[in-house]
Parts: sequence; structure tokens; C-alpha cells
Amino acid sequence: MATNISTTTFATLKENHNGTKVISKSKMKVLFVSSGNLKNFEVAPFIKVQGDSLISENIEVDYFRVLGKGIKGYFSNVKRLRRHLRKNNYDLIHAHFTLSAWVAVLAKPNLPIVLSLMGTDAYGRVNKLSQNKPSLNYLTILSILIQPFVKKIISKSPNIEQVVWQKKKSHLLPNGVNMENLHPFEEDFRQELNLAPDKKYVLFLGNPKDLRKNYQQLHAIKDQLAEKNIEVIAPYPISHSLVFKYLNSVDALIMCSFQEGSPNVVKEAMACNCKGVFTDVGDVKYLINNTKGYQICDFSPEDLFDKINNVVYSQECEGRKRLFDLKLSVPEVASRLKNIYQTVLN
Repeated sequence: MATNISTTTFATLKENHNGTKVISKSKMKVLFVSSGNLKNFEVAPFIKVQGDSLISENIEVDYFRVLGKGIKGYFSNVKRLRRHLRKNNYDLIHAHFTLSAWVAVLAKPNLPIVLSLMGTDAYGRVNKLSQNKPSLNYLTILSILIQPFVKKIISKSPNIEQVVWQKKKSHLLPNGVNMENLHPFEEDFRQELNLAPDKKYVLFLGNPKDLRKNYQQLHAIKDQLAEKNIEVIAPYPISHSLVFKYLNSVDALIMCSFQEGSPNVVKEAMACNCKGVFTDVGDVKYLINNTKGYQICDFSPEDLFDKINNVVYSQECEGRKRLFDLKLSVPEVASRLKNIYQTVLN
């Protein structure tokens, strides 16, 4: 039986060579289980950031990458995970996404499992506005059915938490933001990014071909914006180091998604004091509240056009201050996540 003995150590009862039970202190060791199907990353960047953040909390994290898509693809990893668990010792499993959690549950690890709901597993995949409402689909059903088999359920935003019916297990915890790597910079990077010094730019960081990101709403007003000397740029895919440079060079970030959980791109813009216009998805309205430099738009091109004009030519931005007020820096979120782990192990 495990027990918490301090904020930086983890203790278990073990028998020494003569059979006497003693307390053994060691690092907590956690296995992250998540999709390994991303084109440009072995592990999704926000999951890797979360894993790295736990190092300062004296927690060791390993990664198990689920290979294959759809229910059949995910479940083909059960035997792989079972073999991995036979060869390695962990204190708990943290599964990111419902299908990853089912892989962990079916592997029968005899370890507590923590599930992070990501968004699409709560509401399914939304590709158009008419789908942007709660509905029963196979991912939602699997998210409902898995809850008795996990110890804790972490939701990234309140709308995701609505599918959690085992409320005693529920925790609301958005992804943290790396405030050290993402911050306002005194000079911009326009010359390096081949951007004109005298033009206004709005940035779209999502995949324009992903229907859920709804780039078509922004594209529909591209010519109108050009008449106002505002150019739309959509440089996807780019490295995360370039994200920092773009956010410190453009006049606003635009996020028109039909569906999000707690969108990292919004928080990254706020960390850099990059102004923005966003649709009311996930926890965006809660994140920006009445913060200067940000506005919520509906799903019409006309409203998006008006909001972009308002934001681009506004002067003040207090996004970074808002994130500190919400305690969403990476270290603060890591500390809260560790507390969740400790309640499981206690």
C-alpha cells in the first residue's frame, strides 16, 4: 500500500532480506499512455510538456505510444502494453484520451489508472457547425462506460466534464502554459519570417484542411481584410519554436474552431500578449473573460470580420496577466496534477 510522506518522495512498504517490513522511499513513476499516430511528433507536444513538467515534482514519466487508429487499431496495442508492464514497474498509469485508457484497462495492469479526457472523446469529432452540440456517439459512449474502471478523471474544460457521471472522481485541470518559453518579446521577427513591417497580420495556426478548425470562415473574408491592409497567414505545419516568433510578430491570432477542449493555442497567444479573436468553444470564454485584447466571435464571417478589425487596431493586451491570475503556468498545473496522483495512491 502506498502512502504520501512528503511533497517530493513516495513511499511503499517492502520486506528486507530478513522479512522485516520497512518503508522504501523513491520517486513516483508514472506511465503516460497516448496516441503515437502523429505525423510530426512521437508524442503530442502538450502531453510531452506535461510529462517534462513533472520532473520538477520528483516524478519520473515513461511514454507508451499507441500505434494504430480507430477502435481496432487502438485495441491491437493491448498485448504490447501488457508485455511492457511485465518488464517495467510503475506506480500508476495516466492515459490521455478514452481509447488509450481502454487499452490500459484491457491490459489488466493491476495499477490505478488516471484518465484525461481530451475533448473529441467526450463529444465525438465535429466537422461542421450543425454537429456542434452534445450527441451520443461511440466515443462518448466509451467515455461513459470506462469511468468505473479508472480512479480519477481529468477534464480539460467544463464542457468536457459534463460527460463525467462519477463526480467523485472528477477533476478540472486545463493544460499548463510554458510561461518561460512563451512570453512577450521586445522586438518582432518580421524580417526573419518574411513579413512586411508596415502591414497588419492575423495568424491561423491550425491545419486549414482540418474541417474542425473551420479555416473556411476566415478564408471567406480574406479579400475584405486585405482592403483594410490586414493579411491572413496560415503557416501550418511549423515547429513550436516558430510559434513563439509568429505570436510575437502578428497583430492577432484567429481561432475559428467548431470544437475544442481547452485550446493550447489560445493560451500560448495569451502568454505572449498576442491579441486574438476566437469562437466560443471549450473554455475559451472562461479563459479570456473580459481581458483586454481579446474578443469572442460567432460562426458568421461578418462577425469575425468586425471583431478582427476591433482587435487588430486596439492597443492594450493583458493576456499574460490573465494566465497568471488563473494559475495556469506549467509548474502550477504540474503541482496540481501531482496532488491528483497522490490522492489516487493514498
